Amino acid sequence: MPTPTPPPVVDDAYPLLTDDQIAILRSCGQVRSLREGEHLFRAGEPSEEFFVVLSGTVAVVEARDDQDEIVQLHGPYSFLGELGVLEGQTPFLSALASTPGDVLTVGSAALRDLLSREPALGDLILRAYLLRRTMLVGAGAGFRIIGSAFSPDTRRLLEFAARNRLPHRWADLEKDTGAEALLTRLGVTPQETPVVVWHDRRVLRNPSNAELARVIGLRTQTAAGVCDLMVVGAGPGGLAAAVYGASEGLSTVVLDAVATGGQAGTSSRIENYLGFPAGISGMELAERAVVQANRFGARISVPAEAAGIEQRDGTSVVRLADGGTVAADNVVVATGARYRRLTAPGVERFEGAGVHYAATLWEARTCRLDPVAVVGGGNSAGQAALFLARESPAVHLLVRGGDLAHSMSRYLIDRIERHPRIDVRLHTEVREVTGEDGVESVVVEDNRTGEQEVLPDRALFVFIGARPATSWLADAVTLDRRGFVPTGQDVVHAAADLWKPLARAPLALETGLPGVFAVGDVRSGSVKRVASAVGEGAMAVRLAHEHRGEQAALPAER
Repeated sequence: MPTPTPPPVVDDAYPLLTDDQIAILRSCGQVRSLREGEHLFRAGEPSEEFFVVLSGTVAVVEARDDQDEIVQLHGPYSFLGELGVLEGQTPFLSALASTPGDVLTVGSAALRDLLSREPALGDLILRAYLLRRTMLVGAGAGFRIIGSAFSPDTRRLLEFAARNRLPHRWADLEKDTGAEALLTRLGVTPQETPVVVWHDRRVLRNPSNAELARVIGLRTQTAAGVCDLMVVGAGPGGLAAAVYGASEGLSTVVLDAVATGGQAGTSSRIENYLGFPAGISGMELAERAVVQANRFGARISVPAEAAGIEQRDGTSVVRLADGGTVAADNVVVATGARYRRLTAPGVERFEGAGVHYAATLWEARTCRLDPVAVVGGGNSAGQAALFLARESPAVHLLVRGGDLAHSMSRYLIDRIERHPRIDVRLHTEVREVTGEDGVESVVVEDNRTGEQEVLPDRALFVFIGARPATSWLADAVTLDRRGFVPTGQDVVHAAADLWKPLARAPLALETGLPGVFAVGDVRSGSVKRVASAVGEGAMAVRLAHEHRGEQAALPAER
């Protein structure tokens, strides 16, 4: 039993509930008495309960080096857990009674339903859970990834964990002196790495992303039969479609190949989204949307990569990369666009180990207090530079063109120009990334004079435009010359044969396949902004209702 420590100061991450709020929770829960040392839940083991401490104390602990370290001590009126409670993930920490007492237990499904009816209580709990998840990440809690920085599979696992905002810590075989000893204790040879150590009890040898997701609870089984609405891609547009579709009673399935949040989820802060005057991180926006979609009954499965689509008797069938299929009356394509890879010597070698295509807390913690470089001239690059400059002594913003105003919002330009630690380099391109065990410098060139300079940057963050994620649609849906998906009147001529049986033109967001809609960054001609993607996601659901009504009116032989 760990030694209790005094509880920390109450803050937004650990608020105390009121008597009225506990009374609300009692309506769908039951009281349970605890003995000293009794576990409420264990790290890595499924748990579907929400706990409120009524009396006594409960310690939340993490096992490190065969010892339990107290993360938080909860007393009366405090509630346990973090974001995984609302998203169906297995706990990353354990909880046990440090003194006898009573707790109120509420099932997670009942909790989600209750919070939809009690928005003030729901916002209090969600906000606390978001902050606790961020704190877990910053503390390096959760499962461990052991492997070499130069292993593609190590980088794959690290990217998957980071993009899905999963608490984890990495033991680099080249740098961590204790990594080899840990492998010996676990009976694993260096040749078997990378491995994931799941709470010191289970070793996953080079697991696939899908295997790791199943262990954590990210991937759900889709229901058999035909669902009303399938959303492919879980960025802002896809999550908006999921929320609106599920809230209107449509059986809704959401698939994403990598993580919820999409490209927006990689942003440190979104400041021009309506209703958030102080801005909101891409992570928090994504997590709030996921909780909201889950609350209405949408089934979200990650990773689940779409590999193709076809139509059979008016039903759309999406083929998955793992060989499975999902059928739906309507499909919303929201696969978005992905940042282009930078092509320069050394870049590929250090991807995931100093070269990053996102700038969130996960990536920033690897280069704290070091000078860094950001490549790109758009809003994402600007936000990344400002975020990294909070701790970095120097941020070099490298822009190929000669004017930030060409693709960056004015409010960002003003803040960047005033920031004392951000150095904007116009007409500048990366020519090489150098280093031994990690990024040590970046060679840049003035594209007007050809003059080169070596910058002492220890990390490189790349935001240089995006390419649409539409390869899985290429044989079924009309694409424009850049690979984006035309919709509405833009596809009438190119896909006229598909519309003859319906005797109508495609609906506003409809693609070259009836009942298949495209929203957000993947759509040709769309405004590449979070707000517009969310609006299109909501609009697609309304159009899907129109298509369903139209299908119901067709003769039975159709």
